[in-house]
Amino acid sequence: MNAHARALGAGLLSAAALVALGAVPAAADAPPSAATPEKAAAAPATLETLSRFFARDGALARSAARPRIEGTSVPVRVLSPDFVAGKAGAPVARVEFHASKAVASDGQTASLWTVRQAGGWQVVNIATGDDEIRYAAQGARALPGGVVFREPQIDAWYVQKGAKVLPLDEDAVRAVGRNGTSLAAYRERVVKAYGDKLPASAYARKGAAGGYATQAPAHEEPLVTAVAAMAGGGAVLALGLIGARARRRRRTA
Repeated sequence: MNAHARALGAGLLSAAALVALGAVPAAADAPPSAATPEKAAAAPATLETLSRFFARDGALARSAARPRIEGTSVPVRVLSPDFVAGKAGAPVARVEFHASKAVASDGQTASLWTVRQAGGWQVVNIATGDDEIRYAAQGARALPGGVVFREPQIDAWYVQKGAKVLPLDEDAVRAVGRNGTSLAAYRERVVKAYGDKLPASAYARKGAAGGYATQAPAHEEPLVTAVAAMAGGGAVLALGLIGARARRRRRTA
């Protein structure tokens, strides 16, 4: 974990950020929808929000932030509950949102999360750092053509291609070893870890799954709720698999 790591619940967002970005109905000026994730990320309203984000805690003057969007967005995949449940043909992960990299004038980076709605793509969160973009590139180098995904329960990143699963960070190394594992062995591991915590399980009905356990701080908003509301239930980031709160390596807006 790097020096700037923050311990947050997996898939949790700050309610203040969601209000600012329009993901909570209380926001009167919701961010605009756009035809692509890139256009949503580069919209003037989004850049203005980014300026405030990069200027937080007096890091630099808001007027000096001059945020810009670098490159194209990447699809962000997370461990699929269908895979954990052993559904025939289910891929190991599914796309939950797209991420775009934003850079400030002083070199700060942030990841803009966008989801598709009826009216187009919309930004629903800003997170410090560029994990999503960085691991997508790292996975492409490790296994060209592979699927990069995150296991949010332990904040681990992997790349999978065919029968091979390779770790992309230290959390994943601890889970599957530095040389990776087979897809079948990985399935065995996640079934053992999360098989009794799937959606509609007794565990989930108690409200402990999905990243919205009772121990979540009051100022945090479960992404499973916010994004599902934005995307008509199509993007449920926390998967309904989570038991204990997991770590995120970034501080949310």
